[in-house]
Amino acid sequence: MTQEYPVDRAKVEARKPIHPGVIFAEDVMPELRRNRTIGEIATLLGISRQTLHRVMAGEMAISADMAARLGKLCGNGPGIWIRLQGRYDTWEATRRLRKELKKIPTLA
Repeated sequence: MTQEYPVDRAKVEARKPIHPGVIFAEDVMPELRRNRTIGEIATLLGISRQTLHRVMAGEMAISADMAARLGKLCGNGPGIWIRLQGRYDTWEATRRLRKELKKIPTLA
């Protein structure tokens, strides 16, 4: 029997999601770097080293094109990368627009 723990949605939503490029840098790149340089990985992706660095630093959003490239390279498809970026962007927008969003009624 699995025990379920109550989830405090406010706490979960208050925590900033990790940028998908940082996830790629921390979780995927160490394994890829065992056999290849960053330049070789960038070449395999069809992008510049600078672009790869910007993505991994969380300075550049994962576009649909980049999601397709990362998904192909990792073998996990583009969906995971684009969903992670969507979650990150939504969190950022909600925080940035907080005051404006309070003024908008919810029609139900």
